[in-house]
Amino acid sequence: MTSVLDLAPVVPVVVVDDPSDAVPLARALVSGGLPAIEVTLRTPAALEAIGAIATAVPDAVVGAGTVITPEQVTEAVAAGARFLVSPGWTDVLLDAMRASGVPCLPGVSTTSEVVALLERGVREMKFFPAEAAGGTAYLRSLYGPLPQARFCPTGGIGPATAPDYLALPNVGCVGGSWMLPQDAITARDWARVETLAREAAGLSAGVTCR
Repeated sequence: MTSVLDLAPVVPVVVVDDPSDAVPLARALVSGGLPAIEVTLRTPAALEAIGAIATAVPDAVVGAGTVITPEQVTEAVAAGARFLVSPGWTDVLLDAMRASGVPCLPGVSTTSEVVALLERGVREMKFFPAEAAGGTAYLRSLYGPLPQARFCPTGGIGPATAPDYLALPNVGCVGGSWMLPQDAITARDWARVETLAREAAGLSAGVTCR
């Protein structure tokens, strides 16, 4: 599979409360140009949602986010997750994610965590919580000594700041949920979600790395 960081400029971070919303929501995101979809394991509906998307939306690359235990790794992959994202990592969690057979983005927020992952042979990571952990200035500073690390920053990023992240040479994509406003989800306004997804998919157009 193409690296998760290269599928689209934005990975939607999705919280599903009602499993029946999963398929139309995913179809709207894919139609808008965002095929990589991170369903967070924060709700009881998450695994069912991942399974539904994997089965009914073949053009979606559905993954599981907020993975924090080896048991969740097993459950998410069994449900159909094609990639795994964690907010942070431990040796036990990293071993489980790497043994799962699907790509993973372990979460980091410090230089030492990045170096430790590089030592383990991991070069693609989630930077979380992006804005609170130093934002674009921090990632730009990391590039000098650690250019081999690539990131998907997530946390506090919106359409106004996403292009600044995408312009960095060590950022492959960003994660966010601004294309999934709660009022649109509640109203099941999938056309609006598709429109917002299309706008997000176009954020990298004209961005020059710096």
